[in-house]
Amino acid sequence: MNILRKASLFRVIPCVVCLCVFALTSSAFALDSPLRTELASPSDLRGTFTLLLYGGRYADDIETVAIFAPEGGQYTFDLYAPDFDYKTEKGLSAREALERAGKFVGFHNAFWRSQLSRILDLQGNTIGYELRPLYQPFVYGSSDVLDVYYWPKKDNTIKVTIKLIPSVERQHFPGGHHDSPHGD
Repeated sequence: MNILRKASLFRVIPCVVCLCVFALTSSAFALDSPLRTELASPSDLRGTFTLLLYGGRYADDIETVAIFAPEGGQYTFDLYAPDFDYKTEKGLSAREALERAGKFVGFHNAFWRSQLSRILDLQGNTIGYELRPLYQPFVYGSSDVLDVYYWPKKDNTIKVTIKLIPSVERQHFPGGHHDSPHGD
């Protein structure tokens, strides 16, 4: 009987150690969460901005968003995308930036309206703004077709990831999976 207890103990200890290691490493990854956004008003925009215009790569591109980075601000926005997927315009007044961003996100024929949001740091302070297009909901099944996340990184850098929501991504778009030779 003692031999069975010792044998089961030698099986239990490694399992407990593995569970502890898993719990510690998974919680470390869970701490990295994106920053929040909340609705804003055009009157909230003040100062001079660098405008990051993502998308607009082809005539039917719905994956577009404009990010307003305050010039002289403590944060740098780094788009997780190749350089050819976005444009940067510097030294724009709030009015100029809002006008250019509005034209940029509103070019599509299914465009309904735009939505301005403030990007908040971990303490709830506004560190920038985003303007995204909302589309007529019957066209894509949702008016907001984007997943945009702002990830705080070292040295006050904010990594920005932008992609279509999964239900829209599965629809037929040029270069998408429906254009594959497999007939998917």
